Amino acid sequence: MNSEEKEITYTTSNSYSTLNTLTERTKTVWMVFHGMGYLSRYFMRYFKGLNAEVNYIIAPQAPSKYYIQPKMHVGANWLTRDNTETGMENIQNYFDAVLEAEKIPDNINLIVFGYSQGVSVAMRYLAKRQLQCGQLVLHSGGIPKELTAKDFEYLPETTQVKMIYGTQDEYLDENRIQLESEKAESLFGKRLIVMPFEGKHVVNVDFINDLV
Repeated sequence: MNSEEKEITYTTSNSYSTLNTLTERTKTVWMVFHGMGYLSRYFMRYFKGLNAEVNYIIAPQAPSKYYIQPKMHVGANWLTRDNTETGMENIQNYFDAVLEAEKIPDNINLIVFGYSQGVSVAMRYLAKRQLQCGQLVLHSGGIPKELTAKDFEYLPETTQVKMIYGTQDEYLDENRIQLESEKAESLFGKRLIVMPFEGKHVVNVDFINDLV
């Protein structure tokens, strides 16, 4: 048996979701990256409390969909440890296409928001494309080990970085929280704001509404 794994390049398509309307009155655009098991259209519910006139939300859709037991709901996954580099390159090209389609004004306030698995995807995209943003929000997720402070030197000092996590998060024990906090501080220094809340591995809607 002579098994060989090969690679090809092809064109594909993917959806994404938006909330509200991008107009001249829009002050803040959010690019939000959902966690594992979500679909972008359902992830939008966490942002419905924001002022619709001045906030426009863009939620990319993770490409790998699967059924979730026991009710066979459909969820999605960004990446696995198998072929991570190739997978991330494909996802970054998809993010590029989303931003090109949306035509966000250069002078707009951009918030990049990652939740759970979406944290690593958001951070890798920022580092690779050097995307400018007013806020980077890291909510209940892990920071990729390969990233260094040099990857984010391009961000201006005015960019705020907020790390949000639940103190009873079932995926982040005390040791993991300390490690992630130290990693975040090494990347962003004094601009980092750590925002714990009493709760589990859930999206904190109150914190979202307070970001603007």
